[in-house]
Amino acid sequence: MKKIFSLLLAIIPVFAMAQNNFKVPKYEKFKLKNGLTIYLMEQHEVPLINVSAVFDAGSIQDGERFGTASLTADGLLFGTKKYTKSQIEEMTDFVGANLSTYASKDNAGLVSSFAVKDQDKLFDIIQQVLLFPTFDATEFNKHKERTLLELDQQKESPRSVIGNYFNALVFKNFPYANPGGGIKSTVENISSEDAAAFYKSNYTTGKGAIAIVGDFKTADMKKRITTLFGSWKTAEARMVKRVAPDLEFDKSRVLLVNKDDARETTFLIGGKGVDYNSADYVPVIVVNTILGGRFTSWLNDALRVNSGLTYGANSRFARYKYAGTFAISTFTKNATTVPAIDMALQVLDSLHTSGIDETTLASAKAYVKGDFPPDYESAGALARLLTDMFVFNFDENYINTFQNKVDGLTTAQAKEIIKTYFPKDKLQFVLVGKASEIKDQVKKYGEITEKQIKAEGF
Repeated sequence: MKKIFSLLLAIIPVFAMAQNNFKVPKYEKFKLKNGLTIYLMEQHEVPLINVSAVFDAGSIQDGERFGTASLTADGLLFGTKKYTKSQIEEMTDFVGANLSTYASKDNAGLVSSFAVKDQDKLFDIIQQVLLFPTFDATEFNKHKERTLLELDQQKESPRSVIGNYFNALVFKNFPYANPGGGIKSTVENISSEDAAAFYKSNYTTGKGAIAIVGDFKTADMKKRITTLFGSWKTAEARMVKRVAPDLEFDKSRVLLVNKDDARETTFLIGGKGVDYNSADYVPVIVVNTILGGRFTSWLNDALRVNSGLTYGANSRFARYKYAGTFAISTFTKNATTVPAIDMALQVLDSLHTSGIDETTLASAKAYVKGDFPPDYESAGALARLLTDMFVFNFDENYINTFQNKVDGLTTAQAKEIIKTYFPKDKLQFVLVGKASEIKDQVKKYGEITEKQIKAEGF
């Protein structure tokens, strides 16, 4: 209850500000002598502090050892030079604080929220976790065993793994194709020593940032952070030159993942999307709102409301630093696999053939503008925004001009956006279902490759 109350308090002030044209509140950005970037943003409405720390340590750095970034991020909390895993958990729980770590494709990091009165204790823990993790072998191996069980369990749920199959199909040899959570054969062979080595190579101050948002005075926090992290010496940041993957396709393809006991087919249809810094992202999400980005979208109306073929259908753009994907997603009974796919394709085609009228566009604009400010209505979300700015190399102009860009979109511009970013041919299909019942029927969509869901990898 204490955590829920604190969260509600954190949301109220920023949400009130967000009702107008939302702009990023004032903040200070500076670098420590060791290269670590720091963001400080004062928010005095409630006595809370939120921390977000990021490093160039996402699964894009895994190489052939899929799952290393994820296990390393988890392992940061398995004990430090000063505290055991149990002590970290007990101290944070006792004061109602939140502390967690994560790894995504592009980065890894830590997030935390705590009361101002507990900041001495929590900043001490955060410093220990980031600077002095021990990757305790006993705790690491217990966690690894749980991870291996989870990997088995995920294969029983098509919706849990279909994204991995889709990324593997679309991204080909680029690292985004690799499953961030790993596969059994790689996870089994990752040791606590491997995690420690990954940490040493990738958690570097030269490619790291910490954002702190909350109830503090900037001058005082600057001194605290400099004391805590200013003497941190890490390996030199590695300069890895990456070329954006080629996501253009010369033909439609179908990846059919067989699950013998499946009573329904789960599918993704799509292809190339936009990267994180695409100048066209704002109009893209407005158009996608109409196609499949909200409950009243064309896809959901067609496949759920009007035909009853599914309980829900959507489309989305997944954005990463170097590339992104577009995908239509839903599931249906085995017997209605083809009708559902055909209807999804018809809706996508209607976006091109019928276009978007003024009334529909106005509705989508209103929805997007109303949905946007709540993404940044809490101090924790603002802390993550600041570190996202660091990771993806954008500034507050993206946020501050968002609603004006929405307002400025015309039907003529929407037509060009549809033509450019919503593929209507050479689509990539991933279907997870009972192959014996649907294989012959789905041949018409493209060249088929078949895999077994119980087989290793994606």
